[in-house]
Amino acid sequence: MTAAKTLGPVVQSFFLDGLITMRGLRPTSVHSYRDGLKLFLRFVADDARRRITRLTYADLTFERVLAFLRHLERVRKNHPRTRNQRLALLHTFFEYLAVKDPTMLAVAERVAKIPPKRVPPPETKFIERDELGQVFARLPSASRHAARDRALLLFLYNTGARVQEIADLRVRDLDLVSARVRLHGKGDKWRACPLWAETLGQLRALLGPDLGAPERPVFSSSRGQPLTRYGIYKIVRRHTRELEGRLGRVGPHVFRHTTAVHLLESGVEVNVIRGWLGHVGLDTTNRYAEINMRAKEAALRACEPPAATSAVLPRKPVWRDDEALLAWLREL
Repeated sequence: MTAAKTLGPVVQSFFLDGLITMRGLRPTSVHSYRDGLKLFLRFVADDARRRITRLTYADLTFERVLAFLRHLERVRKNHPRTRNQRLALLHTFFEYLAVKDPTMLAVAERVAKIPPKRVPPPETKFIERDELGQVFARLPSASRHAARDRALLLFLYNTGARVQEIADLRVRDLDLVSARVRLHGKGDKWRACPLWAETLGQLRALLGPDLGAPERPVFSSSRGQPLTRYGIYKIVRRHTRELEGRLGRVGPHVFRHTTAVHLLESGVEVNVIRGWLGHVGLDTTNRYAEINMRAKEAALRACEPPAATSAVLPRKPVWRDDEALLAWLREL
């Protein structure tokens, strides 16, 4: 009977087949699903007063899903955006359950109808040009990791890369002769991005003339291990503390927004920026347009490092009242 079916096999199948094989999610996304589902199953086990290894399909009720969502907000004090993220996970999980066992279809249908909570869009944080120039001017030049940190921040600003793309970056992904880098982004997609001459110089200073083995991480810790997402966050925050009064905590994604904003202010066409940053679309009605390297190189000439451009690029924020562009920036 369905009520006797334990959850172990279907949970394992959900991750291996549903998420990795069928949907092709990357490890970071799988880890997010893992953490969310772990919270849910622990809550169900506590509510059912049984060990998590003894849970069955019958324990996964619609009422417990609602109670779990309330628990996230009232007990764990999660933001509604976090609650919505966990809900999206449960939508996916219960849909998979219904496919595997049709007796769960009625519960899955009810779970699917739980709507996300409406929340105001997050503020689009980005660094102004003069502030960015000050950040680079304040970077230490004689510390142990001075070359790495300068190269890292400049690379973030040059490419608008996501933090996981930085963590995954290897020497094989760099083409310093053609001044390009290949970034492995969301959805297992690759994109190429041109590099400034200054970025090339910093990377050569960091890696040395022979670069090293193809599998060598471009940005590494003092032990030679690839920087983790958390390690990159720490470096960025350490060098941007002076901006916290206006922006709050500055993470790598603020650099991504900054790249987009400065390209916009340079007059670069939105579709080129989409290709530059590897973003799928401006909105749901637009189709993704892959931008070739020639277009990206033209954009590169329009947006140089802050020291070279602060005096010549337009500073009037003519686009900052455009709600469509602001919404797009928030989705990057």
